Amino acid sequence: MTKLRTALFPGTFDPFTNGHLDLTRRAARLFDRVVIAVAESTAKGTMFDADERCEMIRESIKGMRQIEVVHFSDLVVTCAQRVGAQVMIRGLRAVSDFEFEFQMALMNRRLASGIEVAFLMPSQQYTYLNSTLVKEIARLGGPIRGLVPRVVEQRLHARLRAAAPKRPAGGAARSGAGRAAGRTKAPAR
Repeated sequence: MTKLRTALFPGTFDPFTNGHLDLTRRAARLFDRVVIAVAESTAKGTMFDADERCEMIRESIKGMRQIEVVHFSDLVVTCAQRVGAQVMIRGLRAVSDFEFEFQMALMNRRLASGIEVAFLMPSQQYTYLNSTLVKEIARLGGPIRGLVPRVVEQRLHARLRAAAPKRPAGGAARSGAGRAAGRTKAPAR
């Protein structure tokens, strides 16, 4: 009986983007089993908690049989060992990612020499994409369709609506633009 070739794809995934989905599909073609590991990462100030991120990822990968989703709060190499992964998948979008990823790979090799790191490049259309940009575009009212799976788009918009300040009833909120441009209320005579 041969051992399944298992890859761990770790990250914060706040939120899970189409770039992450693309890398997941690429990894699934190379490995028998891919485990997406969602870091709890409270230090990063995530918009969604780990359970919410896992749920959105599970919805996004429906129908992909050899993919599993877990969350972890310990060392990534400990998570890799726990799920029986021989390889960790990391995405490289640009040269600027390489230095950080290279340092992390070397440290993880020191911590667990039996776990290799495989760097995958996303499709060209996702090279510029990252979770921080998606959240900022959504926060500012820009379109994020095509950047994230549909379920993530819906949940992100719902979260931003819930967090938006409520406008006073009976009219639009006044902006400071008129005051800043010198258009103030006429003085009383």
